[in-house]
Amino acid sequence: MPGPLEVRFYLAALWQLVRGDAAGLRRLDLSDRGLMRSFWAILWCFPAMTISWVWWRALFLRGMPEEASVGGLFFFRLGMLELANWLVPLILIGLLAWGLGLGRKYYAMVVAVNWLSVPFAYAYALLSLLLMVTPGLTGLLSLIWLFLMMALVFSISRIFRVICGPHPLMVATLTLVMIVPIMLLSDTLERFLGIYPG
Repeated sequence: MPGPLEVRFYLAALWQLVRGDAAGLRRLDLSDRGLMRSFWAILWCFPAMTISWVWWRALFLRGMPEEASVGGLFFFRLGMLELANWLVPLILIGLLAWGLGLGRKYYAMVVAVNWLSVPFAYAYALLSLLLMVTPGLTGLLSLIWLFLMMALVFSISRIFRVICGPHPLMVATLTLVMIVPIMLLSDTLERFLGIYPG
């Protein structure tokens, strides 16, 4: 598992890519091993995801009778949802990359997106924590949540632009394939798994 210094190194490389500096690509491990190791980002995100899950549980229980409770199965289902949200866009991106003949650029996209998940997972966790402890600021925090989503879309599009070159239509398509399926899948799976707040 990559240690803190290595993850910090990768995050610095991503910041270079967001700024449009292609030198950031050379700081990422884009080998077969690097691709597989980038999925350690899931474990790095796990503490942040746990905080978000606790907030989601509180939101879910708010719409239930007072005596209602949820246990391990609820969190297991949240874990299934999280895994689907992580893997499905990468699979769709892979199919699109194959169709567009992007070849090894797919490796760069997966590695970058995986490690980019780490800072955003903790940012969302912080917002979830604030929503739990300061419910009176829900309006402001929702606005920050929207800003954070826009920052994620912007970051992905900037990174993909460096990886794929100045092809606005291709970059926009790849970015949408990363974001839109998550939004649609989350809502559908939340209802199917019975974890949608009533």
